[in-house]
Amino acid sequence: MFRESGLSGSQRHRISLFFTRVLKEKYWNRQKGMYFTIPHLCCVLISLIAGVGHGLEITSQGLTNIEKASGESVKLDCQFSLAPEDSGPLDIEWSLLASDNQKEDKVVILYSGDRAYEDYPAVKGRAHFNSPDPKNGDASINLTGLKSSDTGTYQCKVKKAPGIRSRKMILTVMVRPSKPRCYAEGPTQEGKDVVLRCTSSEGTNPLQYTWEKTSDNKILPASAVLDPVGGTMNVRNASTSASGTYRCTAKNRVGMEECILQLGITPPPNTAGIIAGTIITVLLALIIIAIILFCCCRARNRKKYEKEISYEIREDVPPPKSRVSTARSFTSVGSQRSSLGSMSPSNLHEYALKPQYDKIPSVEEYERPPSHTPLPPPVASKMAGRNLSRMGGIPVMIPAQNRDGSIV
Repeated sequence: MFRESGLSGSQRHRISLFFTRVLKEKYWNRQKGMYFTIPHLCCVLISLIAGVGHGLEITSQGLTNIEKASGESVKLDCQFSLAPEDSGPLDIEWSLLASDNQKEDKVVILYSGDRAYEDYPAVKGRAHFNSPDPKNGDASINLTGLKSSDTGTYQCKVKKAPGIRSRKMILTVMVRPSKPRCYAEGPTQEGKDVVLRCTSSEGTNPLQYTWEKTSDNKILPASAVLDPVGGTMNVRNASTSASGTYRCTAKNRVGMEECILQLGITPPPNTAGIIAGTIITVLLALIIIAIILFCCCRARNRKKYEKEISYEIREDVPPPKSRVSTARSFTSVGSQRSSLGSMSPSNLHEYALKPQYDKIPSVEEYERPPSHTPLPPPVASKMAGRNLSRMGGIPVMIPAQNRDGSIV
């Protein structure tokens, strides 16, 4: 009964002591013939409650479990009342209680000596008193720019001698889901199992994922299997009717985000056509390689044939004169020139009948294949040596030469 009355623990304790004393005194007075009446008891009880109501008390009745999203602000309520007998200095301390007993509590903000101290590292620059003058009974604070690290149990402790009161609140800072990523896993072909995935990289659990179709008849395929925790939708034996626009929503208790996916189910590929095309491509490649090899071999044979022909033509060309007979040839040429000057027209006719080794062959003679017919023997000169000397000529012996130009 006392717990539901809103009384503090000390008040309930003093009232219980009072009733215990009253019962004892009633038993003692019954033996003496003295009894308490109901009006007497009510008067005593009222005076007792009024008497214990004095002193420092925290009057806030707000929520003790608060959930907020990161980036938001929150007000932690801590209202108090003072009594005339509370004459000591007023101290207000907000702290973040450590989850481990071996660690120290972190001071968030402090009010002492009519001055506020807000530069504590726990929430530096983000904690402020709600009232400019907390001594008027408002020790509430505002936390701005909440972070996930701000999650914990906060304690408001008010001290004014001789009274000390405190209040605890649990703050849970939840992270909103980040924008999820939607994609299709596996081949999106007709008759295959298509898996649609939706994942959010950030967000406080539990995260819930929902899929819905936003195009055509807005009805999910009958074979779709949803996983709200993993964020997947498995469309078994997909058909072209499953094509369309889908939306995935990721949400938790503090927010939600969504993404859009465009799904297109394509007919299965023509396997026979692909195989035929592959075979044709391979055959064309082989044909091209064969043509290239044939052209290379033909060009090589042509060069070899031309080289052999050039060797055969060079064999029929008169050999060059050797260096040993160079001086003699110049002497003989000079004597021939001197003798030609003293020759008569009849002698010139005999000179023309001699073979001309210095004559350059014509194009027809160069291209004509070599003949193995033996050359006719040289015509002997009809002019005797004495006739040449009589005519003023000088007889000269020309040494014989073989085909390579050396003197025999």
